[in-house]
Amino acid sequence: MFTGIITAVGTIRETRQAGDLRAVIACPFDPDAIAIGASIACSGTCLTVVDKAGESGDAWFAVDISAESLARTVPDRWQEGTSLNLEPALKLGDELGGHIVTGHVDGVGKVVAVEPEGDSRRITVGAPQELAPYLAPKGSITLDGVSLTVNEVADQSDGSCHFSINIIPHTAEVTTLGGLEPGSHVNLEIDVLARYLQRMQNLRG
Repeated sequence: MFTGIITAVGTIRETRQAGDLRAVIACPFDPDAIAIGASIACSGTCLTVVDKAGESGDAWFAVDISAESLARTVPDRWQEGTSLNLEPALKLGDELGGHIVTGHVDGVGKVVAVEPEGDSRRITVGAPQELAPYLAPKGSITLDGVSLTVNEVADQSDGSCHFSINIIPHTAEVTTLGGLEPGSHVNLEIDVLARYLQRMQNLRG
């Protein structure tokens, strides 16, 4: 379980295919605080640590990425040199600063516009048809592992939708979202509460 509050940005240092894809991710964590078998959300994808080394501030950990995860996340995301938003799993007593995030990617969105708004940036993202019913103004959404609030939702004629969020300067600086531009793809995870509410509505219908 995660909150969508990013603690560091890591970089894929190495990948190799041997069955599942193994990625070695450089990070500023203390390796002594990373347990083998622990979960770390990597740009919104919950992955299991299978190896680690280094020293505090200059560490790395390795994860295995299944074909299912590759198919459900942003195409070509898992390449050497790619930056990833990192968040270790919650511990009992940790502050829930964002919203409840599972680390299970529901779909891939495409950035359709990036516009300045005061000191912030308003980013409009196109979401696929299957996710449109779960998005609502003032609801929560996770973009590449970052917990955000939906500002507006515009339904499209094909059943998909466009939704907008605001990225404040701090978020742009400490996550990968500052580099988004039209045409960029992002991992999306809908609010778990919205998922259950939609299920209840479907059953009542």
